[in-house]
Amino acid sequence: MDRLGYTAMTAASRTMTSLQVRANNLANVNTPGFRADLEQAKAVDVQGYGYDSRHMALAKSNGVSLAPGALMATGRDLDFAIQGKGLIALEGADGKEVYTRHGSVQVDAELRLTVNGRPVLGEGGPIVLPEYDSLHIGSDGVVSVMPRGDYLMVEVDRIKRVDVPASDLVKDASGLLRTKDGQPAEASEEVALVSGYLEASNVSAIEQLVGTMSLNRLFETQVKMMKAAEDLSDAGNRMIRGS
Repeated sequence: MDRLGYTAMTAASRTMTSLQVRANNLANVNTPGFRADLEQAKAVDVQGYGYDSRHMALAKSNGVSLAPGALMATGRDLDFAIQGKGLIALEGADGKEVYTRHGSVQVDAELRLTVNGRPVLGEGGPIVLPEYDSLHIGSDGVVSVMPRGDYLMVEVDRIKRVDVPASDLVKDASGLLRTKDGQPAEASEEVALVSGYLEASNVSAIEQLVGTMSLNRLFETQVKMMKAAEDLSDAGNRMIRGS
């Protein structure tokens, strides 16, 4: 009966992980630029004598969906969305490159372009602006400003845009994306930006809710299987004792 109990236990553990992933997706359904997490697991042999028939579901680093979300018009000059595939590069807390599709840009006290406090990377590192009267971000990522007291726009830098397959990315604790090997991705000129918009989360609330309900029913079944395994074990013990 321990085989039945073990199978039910590992299945219930996997289901709980799936529920946590979907709960996080639902919590970020209204977060601009959020990419839905995809739960992943693999079967692993249980080591030890007599456990040849045992396997457990081991959770892997969750995958990420790069499906585009809907564009939301904001009318703000420093907001931009990515059209189609692609990501923009930011500087992470550890100084390494991280990637996002969230394009709500702010200018900090040091005149750096930032997204959620992370510096936006250009061709030569973080983009730092001179004193300016107006600022424009083009579809090709070029950042142009009108210097203070001048009347002509000048190019400052170009936002680094990359096109990395989802299979080569992982999401860190801050919700930003990194390459699995930790190396900076190659810049891509094919990624286009559109100013005055933000991209909505690509999470489908209905899909996540339906999946959550299905997982809840599955978890209830797995708990019943564990209880059935316990009852069968108790019955076997009573037969052995002759009671």
